[in-house]
Amino acid sequence: MSSVQPLPASEPSSFKKVQKGETLIEIRNLKMYFPVLEGIVFQKAIAHVKAVDDVSFEIKKGETLGLVGESGCGKTTTGRCILQLEHPTAGDIIFEGVNLNELDQKGLIPVRQKIQVIFQDPYSSLNPRMKIGEIIGEPMKVHGIQPDPGKRRQRVAELLSICGLNPAFAERYPHEMSGGQRQRVGIARALSLNPEFIICDEAVSALDVSIQAQVINLLEDLREEFDLTYLFIAHDLSVVHHLSNRVAVMYLGKMVELAESDELFDNPMHPYTEALLSAVPVPDPTTEKQRRHQVLQGEVPSPMNPPSGCVFHPRCPLAVDSCRQVVPPLEEKRPGHWVACTQV
Repeated sequence: MSSVQPLPASEPSSFKKVQKGETLIEIRNLKMYFPVLEGIVFQKAIAHVKAVDDVSFEIKKGETLGLVGESGCGKTTTGRCILQLEHPTAGDIIFEGVNLNELDQKGLIPVRQKIQVIFQDPYSSLNPRMKIGEIIGEPMKVHGIQPDPGKRRQRVAELLSICGLNPAFAERYPHEMSGGQRQRVGIARALSLNPEFIICDEAVSALDVSIQAQVINLLEDLREEFDLTYLFIAHDLSVVHHLSNRVAVMYLGKMVELAESDELFDNPMHPYTEALLSAVPVPDPTTEKQRRHQVLQGEVPSPMNPPSGCVFHPRCPLAVDSCRQVVPPLEEKRPGHWVACTQV
């Protein structure tokens, strides 16, 4: 087994108990700027990559919020900031009434138990030198949740069974398993600390389509059984529509639209969201042939030098002169439907 020692007991935090339907986590004006450094010995910042730029949203207990957008729009960076794997440049991350940005490493220990992550790549997120049972059991050992080795092995077997795997897999190594099985191990590892909130960072994008469906159904079942809350980061809009209660759309570090899942897919209001949805294929050849596809002109600008005003205006078919000057706020255009656009 791993020689990792249990973490020291942390001071009790002022987390408040959140009931289903209440706000579990709130993101306020989150910014994450990465410096671009020049020089070898005496380095200085010559520019900043604005990966996440003034993003705000909340997630209620028991719901799944889908976070979508093109590669490089800031989805994963947002998740990493919530996990405190990156320390934000500015903004607040309020989880159960506690601002995570104000906690030191010792204060984050109980947060690590409450917030877990399922990584994108099941091939690189598991330690190849550890057996599956050790991988799932190590978080319980580190946090002192189940110090008894026998009971820990029993709990590992339960978690494997819950995630649709044979408990005998505990004696296997990751290379002896398929991609879908490895991702189920990643899910079991995330569940081992009895978390309340799980960030799924492209959790099914590396899997075959048939395996994707199985893992998505598993995530849905686990949400109901363990009263979990998800932030589901993904590219595949059809997957997000199936799994999410609400969907947020990001573009170049900004949130441009946020609405209930059915509302956003049936009545998209932001031009970027309309373009994204028009690119989703329909499994009916006749319907697909009759659809109107909205093709965006140009390329995504560099986050190191984003456009002035609305970041989408260089590619937007609705853009007017004021869009080049004014940064549109995220406003509630319909009940529960928030859009960052002055032209809708």
